[in-house]
Amino acid sequence: MIRFRNLSWLAASLVVVMGMAHAAAAVAGEDEAAIRQLTTDWGKAYNGGDAEALAAMYAEDALLMPPGHPGVKGRAAILEFFKGDVAASQEAKVVFVLNPDTDVGIFGDMGWETGTYAATIDGAVVDTGKFMSVNRKQDGKWYYIRDTWNSDVPPAPAQ
Repeated sequence: MIRFRNLSWLAASLVVVMGMAHAAAAVAGEDEAAIRQLTTDWGKAYNGGDAEALAAMYAEDALLMPPGHPGVKGRAAILEFFKGDVAASQEAKVVFVLNPDTDVGIFGDMGWETGTYAATIDGAVVDTGKFMSVNRKQDGKWYYIRDTWNSDVPPAPAQ
């Protein structure tokens, strides 16, 4: 009888653990989808010239690390950076095409994403590169806390 009770307890414990693992996997899947959606929204805002929407995707203490530019710290400074950067891209008719096939990882309220992009002008690819972001979940919403990207094209030689 003792062995049967131990087996029953073990079986019940396994059911609880498996249920918890399934629930955790569902939450992780939702968080991965939310981070990927943030990147999709970033592309739409950038290509739409909406610097305000872009800046709202970054935490107050975020650090943006654009190529060829010093780091930009804090949401207000990130907004100012994007006002100029988006305007220049709009004037040059640059469109960012973000590859939706990204790698996402989640650990608690922290996440990361890596992926690739192409920059086009009138449909012609003028640049390709990769990006990496680190995200934090705050009040149920994901924000960028670190964001960087860089070109696959070598820099122009120094003159």
